[in-house]
Amino acid sequence: MITSEKRFPIRADRLIQALLLLRGRPRITAAELAAELEVSVPTARRDLEALAMAGVPLYPSRGRGGGWRLIGGARTDLTGLTESEVTSLLVALSQSRAAAPEHTAAVRKLMRAVPEPFREGAQRVAESTVRDAPWGEPDDAPERPAVSELQRAIAARRRVRFGYGDAGRPVEVVPLVVGSRGPRWYLLAAPGRNGGADVDRLRTYRVDRIADLALTDERGEGPDGFDAPAAWERMVETVEGLRGEARAVIRAEAWAVRAVLDRFGRQAAVMDADEGLIEVRAHRADALAEQLAGWTGAVEVLEPVEVRAALRELGQRIAEQYRDP
Repeated sequence: MITSEKRFPIRADRLIQALLLLRGRPRITAAELAAELEVSVPTARRDLEALAMAGVPLYPSRGRGGGWRLIGGARTDLTGLTESEVTSLLVALSQSRAAAPEHTAAVRKLMRAVPEPFREGAQRVAESTVRDAPWGEPDDAPERPAVSELQRAIAARRRVRFGYGDAGRPVEVVPLVVGSRGPRWYLLAAPGRNGGADVDRLRTYRVDRIADLALTDERGEGPDGFDAPAAWERMVETVEGLRGEARAVIRAEAWAVRAVLDRFGRQAAVMDADEGLIEVRAHRADALAEQLAGWTGAVEVLEPVEVRAALRELGQRIAEQYRDP
C-alpha cells in the first residue's frame, strides 16, 4: 500500500498527472495513460493501482469499453489521501525539474484539488520553494530528504533544530524558504520570537551542510504577507554581489555562447551577441581564470590583463605538472 512518504517522491509528479487526466475523462486505459505519460503500460498500470490503494475512488473495468474510472463518475478532490501524503506529493513536485510552465500549472491544479483542510499547509510548501538558475552543474539526485523535511516543517509551521558545518554548530530557527541553485539547495531561516520569525535577521544555510535535522514542537512561521520569492531574490543579489568583484570580457564561439551563459548564470551578461562578447564575473581574478580555463578553444579572454595573466600562470603550472619525465 502506498502510504510511505519515502515512496511518493519517486513518482509523485507522474501520479499527479494521472489524477488530472482521470478528472477530465470518463475513463482511461493503462495504454492511454502510458502514452500520455510516456512510460510503459506496466508502469502506467502500477501507477493506477497505487492511486487506488492510496484511497483515490477509482476502479478498473474489463472488456469492450473498459478502463479505469472514477467511482460514480466522481471528479476526485484527492480526499482519499492523508495530509502527510498530500504534503509529500507537493514536496516531490516542488523538487521536480519539470519545465517551468508545466510545473507551475501542475502545482496550481493540485492546489485546487487537495482537500480544504490540507490546502493551507500545501500552499505554504508551494510558495516557499524556489527553483532558480544554476550555480554550477545540474543536479540529478532523485531524493533530497533534508529538503523534504524542511518543507514539511514549513507546512506544519514548526521550528527546526540541526547541527551546521564541520563543527556541527547547534542551530534552531524558523524555516521560511528552501531553494536551489543548480546542484545545491539552500535554506533561508530566521530566529523566532513568540512563535514568529524575525525576518530582519534572515540567515542562509547550505542544506548539504545541515546534519541531525529535526522538527521541534515549537511553533514558527513568517509574518503575514511574507514574500518568499522576494526574500530569495534579495539573498541571491547579495551572494552574487560577493561573487562578482572580478570581471572579464570574453569572446566565445557562436556554439558556446549559450553554454557559457548557462554555466555562469547571473554572473554573465551578453555585451555583443553578433561578436560573441560576454562579460563574466567571479569573486577573484584567479578564481575567474580557473573557471575559464576549461573553455580554452571555445573562449578567448580579451581583458583585463590580470585574468589573462592568471590564465597564463595556470597553464604554466599545468604544463609543468604534466611534463614528461
